Amino acid sequence: MDVTNRFVLDFAIRFARECPGATILDFGCGAGYLVQALRAAGLDVAGADVYYGGSTTRADAERSGLLGVVIREIRYGRLDFANSSFDLVVNNQVIEHVADLDAALREIHRVLKPDGTVLSIFPSRDVFREGHIGIPFAHWFPSGSRLRFYYTWALRGLGLGTWKQEAPTCRQWAADKLRWIDEHTHYRPRREIFAAFGRYFESRHRESDYIRYRLLDRPGRGALAALAGLPVVSAAARAVFRKLAFMVIVSRRAAR
Repeated sequence: MDVTNRFVLDFAIRFARECPGATILDFGCGAGYLVQALRAAGLDVAGADVYYGGSTTRADAERSGLLGVVIREIRYGRLDFANSSFDLVVNNQVIEHVADLDAALREIHRVLKPDGTVLSIFPSRDVFREGHIGIPFAHWFPSGSRLRFYYTWALRGLGLGTWKQEAPTCRQWAADKLRWIDEHTHYRPRREIFAAFGRYFESRHRESDYIRYRLLDRPGRGALAALAGLPVVSAAARAVFRKLAFMVIVSRRAAR
């Protein structure tokens, strides 16, 4: 389990300690690995995913035996859970794949209890590096841009990019990966994101919590974690982190 999923796991465990008997939903759970880890920790957790065409995790969820029981598919944009079912909803690297953000947030709001919490981890359009293919600024160009294609092809030729074995040539890799971005990602500026979240939740940036967790996740980083907690350092670290990685947002359900 990577460090970001460990952070979500730790957040959920701490939340459950403060809210005994808490019910938790992993929105966009994919293969269900986090769901399994939370269940192993004794938490009451369910998962949900639309299993879009750009993902191959549905088969893993089926093999786990959780799909259709603990994990439910999202159909026609509707979560298969009753109103006010969960105390905590977590989503990790999911929101940038959601085409209709307002509809998704409305559904999360519906299944969240009145005093519930949402943890959201995902990149905005402002981030420098497109994290799915590993090419800086690839998501800043207009869809279908020839300049974007040649730029991505050139950087792949220089050795940048991820999932490098998935195409026989750098040119084909660039074409395939840019097509994937166009079909399966929806990057939005932070102002638009917070406007959408604000219709359903009261939200705060919490990147500093993730930064401290990541520093403490490695031995010998305690002093750096303490330094990162200083107000001036924390503010600078949050701003840089949002540009290099993603946002960490903690929301509370707002009355509507």
